[in-house]
Parts: sequence; structure tokens; C-alpha cells
Amino acid sequence: MQNTLDFPDLLRLIDERATAFRAAVAAAPSLDAQVPTCPDWTLFDLAQHIGVGRRAWAATVDAGPDAAAKAAPQDSAPAPREREALLAWLAESTDLLLEALRQAGPDRGCWTWWGTSQSPKTCGAVARHQLQEVAVHTYDAQLTAGAAQPLPDEVALDGVEDFQFTCCATTDPWPHEPAVVDYHATEGRSWRLWLSADGARAARLADPGTAADPAAAYASAQGTASDLVLFLYGRLPMDSLKLDGDRRIFERLFAWEPE
Repeated sequence: MQNTLDFPDLLRLIDERATAFRAAVAAAPSLDAQVPTCPDWTLFDLAQHIGVGRRAWAATVDAGPDAAAKAAPQDSAPAPREREALLAWLAESTDLLLEALRQAGPDRGCWTWWGTSQSPKTCGAVARHQLQEVAVHTYDAQLTAGAAQPLPDEVALDGVEDFQFTCCATTDPWPHEPAVVDYHATEGRSWRLWLSADGARAARLADPGTAADPAAAYASAQGTASDLVLFLYGRLPMDSLKLDGDRRIFERLFAWEPE
């Protein structure tokens, strides 16, 4: 399966979404505002999570393919609480990650937390998932600032697939009866997730408009790619999508915690 975005596009979009994140932080009335989609965090907490996380992944990429665990950030100083300094620190955090990824290239091995998923343990896969991390948290920050925007189409379309391959796919057995779930983006792309005692496996449907076996799905969800991503990451409720079939499968998927 080919990624929907090339490595240079991933880096470009990480930078673009990180810039949008900083704009939301700059526009918010207070860094102490609660994040509606992350209720345990203030906007400052969210910003600190973004900055520390990007620094940690930069260090992990720099550590090379033989690293056995995620690396600690090379700069362990806390995020500054003054807004302008915080924005500069966030920009530096993004630059560190992007430079590490550029130096490594997409094919070099890298430690990742996804063990038996369908995503490879490469810097390219790290970049792909980092884009989604920054994109979803940019939505969180924009929502906190009172100006939430949909994820850009190219980010969201890749995000639905990355979520299936990275966060859903596993060899851990599905603890319920076998099921098949389809996700349909209104932009014209679809994916199928198979759940069984052998685990979970996903694939992009080659021709979603003329699927030979549309009845194979036990349940399906349809919406914009942005709404699908935000649903998958728990930012939107199920009722925000058009659901068909047994919606209990989605509830079970959200409750499932494979190793």
C-alpha cells in the first residue's frame, strides 16, 4: 500500500499545521483556558505536550535505527509560560523534529510504539503519524481559541488511513465475534477494517464507488475525511457521521485496548 503523501509533503504539512497551532495559541484569550477536547489540560498544557513531544521524537529519530526505546528530549527545560517565548519555543521544537527527519530520510529505521501494526518502523512512518498528532492537536487549540477549522483535505485523507494502519491494525485477537467495518470519506476514498481472532487488518478499497461486496461490511461510517479523523480520535461523537449497520462495533472498537 502506497502512502497518500510523499515524505516532502509530510514535512511540509507538519510545518504548516505547527504554524496553525501556534496561531491558535497566539489568538487564544488565555493560556489557562481549558481545552474542551482534552478536559484535563489547559492550553498551556497542550502547548507543552506538543513541544516536548516533538523534541522527544526528534531525539528518537536522531538516536538511529538501533535505539531500543523512545529517547528523552535533549533539552529537558520546561516550556516557558510567557506567550511570546512559548511561541518561539514551539517553533524551535518543530524545527528540531523536521531537521531530524530530513537528515534521516524516510527509509531509515526508527523506534516506534506501534509493534504489530501495518505501519513500518521507519522515519517515514514516524513523519506520517507526527503529522496527524500535530493536526488533531491544532484542532484542539483552535477549538479552545473559539475558531476550530476542519483538517485540510490532504491531511485528513492520509489521517484516516494512518489511523487504521497504525492505531487499529494489530495481531492481538479481537475479543468479539468477527466483524468488517468500512469508512467512507465523502471526498471519494474508502477503507475496510477486518476484525477477527487473528487481530485487525486494514486496506484501502481500490474502487469505493463500485465495491464488489458492499454487503460484506457489518457497519460503516461516512463523512468528510476531517470528520472521520476527528471521530476516530474521539473529538467528534458518532452522531456526527452517517452510520449504517451495527453501531455497537464502533463502541467496542473505542473500548478495545490491544497490547
